[in-house]
Amino acid sequence: MLKLYNTLSRSKQDFKPITDKKVSMYVCGMTVYDFCHLGHARVMVVFDMVARWFRASDYDVTYVRNITDIDDKIIKRANENNESIQSLTQRFITAMDEDSAKLGIIRPDIEPRATEHVQGMLDMISQLIAKGFAYQADNGDVFYKVRSFSDYGKLSGKSLDDLRAGERVDVDGHKQDPLDFVLWKSAKPGEPYWESPWGNGRPGWHIECSVMSAEHLGQHFDIHGGGQDLQFPHHENEIAQSEATHGCTMANYWMHNGFIRVDDEKMSKSLGNFFTIREVLEKYDPEVVRFFILRAHYRSPLNYSDKHLDDAKASLTRLYTALRGIEIADETIDWRLPQAAKFKAAMDDDFNTPEAIAVLFELANDLNKDKSAATATLLKQLAAIIGLLQRDPESFMQGETGNSDLDIESLINARIAAKTAKNYAEADRIRKELAEAGIILEDTPQGTTWRRA
Repeated sequence: MLKLYNTLSRSKQDFKPITDKKVSMYVCGMTVYDFCHLGHARVMVVFDMVARWFRASDYDVTYVRNITDIDDKIIKRANENNESIQSLTQRFITAMDEDSAKLGIIRPDIEPRATEHVQGMLDMISQLIAKGFAYQADNGDVFYKVRSFSDYGKLSGKSLDDLRAGERVDVDGHKQDPLDFVLWKSAKPGEPYWESPWGNGRPGWHIECSVMSAEHLGQHFDIHGGGQDLQFPHHENEIAQSEATHGCTMANYWMHNGFIRVDDEKMSKSLGNFFTIREVLEKYDPEVVRFFILRAHYRSPLNYSDKHLDDAKASLTRLYTALRGIEIADETIDWRLPQAAKFKAAMDDDFNTPEAIAVLFELANDLNKDKSAATATLLKQLAAIIGLLQRDPESFMQGETGNSDLDIESLINARIAAKTAKNYAEADRIRKELAEAGIILEDTPQGTTWRRA
């Protein structure tokens, strides 16, 4: 049985869906005011992997990942750029889609936008006020009354007595309690707004996910996911809003992926130590980046550096090298095979991709010895489940193609001619010229092949 680590219980649990063989999963997505960074890439790749494995395990998956397209940061950036909010957010949604496609990420089934669900937010806020969980302050803002929800802190393990104003809690003199958080913000002059029973304004951040998850998956669903930094306060506040409104459990399982770190600090825009996906893809093949992310367990910290990405590239190259020149059969996976069963056991154990990838290397080692089509087929089939090794090996080895490839092939042919004429000095000169350009030649019984260093 598939087991996953549930942040709510702080333990690994058997996965038991609400409806047999169906999975409902909501993941907090991006706030679209800038290009996505590598931390965002990890969220996208991790939960893409989770959805892929559930589907490979014969579950019918409904995967929802939201888009936050109204927010203080978005308003600020649009004003700085002197452009409309709609223009800004659509530009970065398009960029996000381009980046995720390069990383081999399958689009979520549903991608709701916050601005399309404001009426649902107004309805939920009205219910929270009616039930005594929220109030309108004298400045027009509406706040959630944290101490009215007895289970507050159950996800993060934080007690109300331990939480103090100033520690990830906005100090606001209009609140009844420093811990209370905003549900509805009164519009400031020049800001976008929606009409509401409490005056013109816009929703707070936390309320959007409570509304969108309920609308698309129901009031009670299987899995809620996101980055570790969202565990508190965002996901804690979602629980408080949703369960106070609906009177039932919001999600049975909460999954959080670990941070990407640079020099032992979390990668984030606020710290200024982030690398956008686009910057990284200028230097590294997208599949190398995906492999780098999946080679670590999703809950563990992931240390970013060129050295680690170079190592990921070398490791992925080993797998592709093993597949070179071997025809792949078109058949389904036989899960009774020892290495297939081992791969499945790893993935069923809280999506243990490091162990699953170790199985891929076992198959590659076998393939280097026996050149078996059956072994190559199983290697490619298992890797496909987590979005790896689906290109032609030569295409991966040679990287980006272009007019320069004609020169490479010409130089290779000139080297072959030089060797045939026993002009070994010229042959060595050509090899050295190509090596200096980052092209590695490999002489095989079948001829000379090349790859990028």
